[in-house]
Order: sequence, then structure tokens, then C-alpha cells
Amino acid sequence: MTLEEYIRLPHRWQWGFSDCTLFTANWVVAATGKDPGAELRSTYLDAEGAAAILRASGGAERLVGSKLGALGFPRTNDPRDGDIGIVNAMSGFEAAGASVKEIPAIRFGPLWAVMSARGAMVKHLDWTGSAWRIA
Repeated sequence: MTLEEYIRLPHRWQWGFSDCTLFTANWVVAATGKDPGAELRSTYLDAEGAAAILRASGGAERLVGSKLGALGFPRTNDPRDGDIGIVNAMSGFEAAGASVKEIPAIRFGPLWAVMSARGAMVKHLDWTGSAWRIA
């Protein structure tokens, strides 16, 4: 499956199965057969559960880096199509306003693919400088 085919699939948000973090893990499975999200799947069912895992792991970069590194995916300073990187993205709107969080994303040309409540989206996002070579 190509990256474009993966992004065009009818992704549906589901905590613990296909959320912002597992969307990228699902791409790694499709591209390589290796599952960096295996230990996370179905271990949380809401935003609070996801946040607890992120806190316990030391944040998105450490969580993603540990899972990808354990499978042999090296860090890169020059992400290309299909690589996983950490980006800053708006994540929900609350009474105090929108919050920006670090989330994993898939490099797609000059843009990044992420999972939103409405499904996959591709857009310009600020890359934090952390990325891993997938293919």
C-alpha cells in the first residue's frame, strides 16, 4: 500500500485503536509489517487514558521514539515521505480556547498527515525536529 492510498482510507477516530498516535502506528504496520503500537492498542478508551500514557512515557516524543527505536527505526534530521515526525497541532477546543499539543504525524511531501476527529488530514504543521526513518 502506498502512503497516498493509506491516507485516503476512510479512517475513523477511535481511542486506543485509531487516534492521533495509533494512526501513525497503523501506517508503520501497513508500510513495514512492524507494529510500534502493539502494546498500546485497546489499553485506553478516552482522552484521559491517552494523556495518562503520554505522561507516564515522558511525552509524545519519548513514547514514539521508544516504540519506533525498539523496532529498529532510526532517527532522522531530514524526514521524507512516509517517515514519522512529531508536530505541533491544535488538539481540541475548550472553554479557555484551543490547545496545541505535540502529536506524531506522517511526512507527506512538504506537509504532514495526522488523524483528526473527522479522519485523516494533510496540512502544513510545525515540525518539532524529531523524526524517524520508516522506509
